[in-house]
Amino acid sequence: MTEIVKTQVCIIGAGPAGLLLSQLLANAGIDTVVLDRRDRAYIEGRIRAGVLERGTVAALEDAGVADRLHREGLPHDGFDLAFDGERHRIDLKALTGKSVMVYGQTEVTRDLFDRRFAEAQRFFFNVDNVTPDDLTSDAPRVHFRHEGRDVTVECDYVAGCDGFHGVSRKAIPDAVLRTYERVYPFGWLGIMVDRPPVSHELIYANHARGFALASMRSKTRSRYYVQCDLTDRVEDWSDDRFWEELSVRLGVETAARLETGPSFEKSIAPLRSFVAEPMRHGALFLAGDAAHIVPPAGAKGLNLAVADVRLLARALTAHYRDGNDSHLDTYSEAALRRVWKVERFSWQLSTLMHQFPENSPFEKRMQRAEFDYLAGSEAASRSIAENYVGLPLE
Repeated sequence: MTEIVKTQVCIIGAGPAGLLLSQLLANAGIDTVVLDRRDRAYIEGRIRAGVLERGTVAALEDAGVADRLHREGLPHDGFDLAFDGERHRIDLKALTGKSVMVYGQTEVTRDLFDRRFAEAQRFFFNVDNVTPDDLTSDAPRVHFRHEGRDVTVECDYVAGCDGFHGVSRKAIPDAVLRTYERVYPFGWLGIMVDRPPVSHELIYANHARGFALASMRSKTRSRYYVQCDLTDRVEDWSDDRFWEELSVRLGVETAARLETGPSFEKSIAPLRSFVAEPMRHGALFLAGDAAHIVPPAGAKGLNLAVADVRLLARALTAHYRDGNDSHLDTYSEAALRRVWKVERFSWQLSTLMHQFPENSPFEKRMQRAEFDYLAGSEAASRSIAENYVGLPLE
């Protein structure tokens, strides 16, 4: 026998996008049910981004989950771009009047889970066979299997926050959905290590051997990346090999300050740019990675998901509180305007800072010319800074 669950908004996906949406809606008195194919421990354990735009921080403040962020997060007023050892600092504060916050996505997820559990949010974890249904009717439903029984959620709206490989986007008919994609011919090999970061600000480096990024999660925990081949396996990269390669790419001066040690997390991530249009189909609204993917160079994945959620929470709140559907009707268009601008920035920074195997000597010189222009132009640096701290919501 099928269990029937009733709610106003069914949220598919309990990552940071789904959790934040449920919290913002709860603050507005809107009931939600959240389901995920994984459990809380797995979701919290995923290692992801760590740079938060001011708008993301504001959203977490509005959600009431920013106390620990402000205690433990690291405000950053700038970052460095390096090209063959030459450094240029992007002074975010001076160029835009704004900063970013370094605070890991794992910590954001934990804070949101703690708040949602404290408020008795209804969760269904470890679900199978999730099927959104009747999305163009007045009575959408979501079917799934949970702990050996069939469950159907009857709701007003469905929020697809279930990532690139989730079911939500696939529920939009092929005749309606349009997708745009750029797959990059390399990956990022990343490690986590309990050592102080080599620099108090991030360093993005373009070296003849490939890209490198020096980042951090705290004053004692560092996150480092190097560009690698798509055919590489984690087992191919010992810690010693990684440190040697990172040192070369960061340059002699920076490498002299690098504190190495045993990594406790190591993984390879492929890179892609991806956009799905539209982000609404009937009662289904896509948010976050379900609708778009950005290469990580611009630190925009989580931030872009949060921007979607802010728009969607505003739209649903206006619907239930005021009977105003104008924001629901324009959600897809408003979100996509920002999505494409962020995709452009992430593509631009990726193109500048990576070694592409297909690049000719001419294209390599163009990369260098672009870096030299940035280093010598306040206007060009301001453009980078404006995008990095976060574009306006609309």
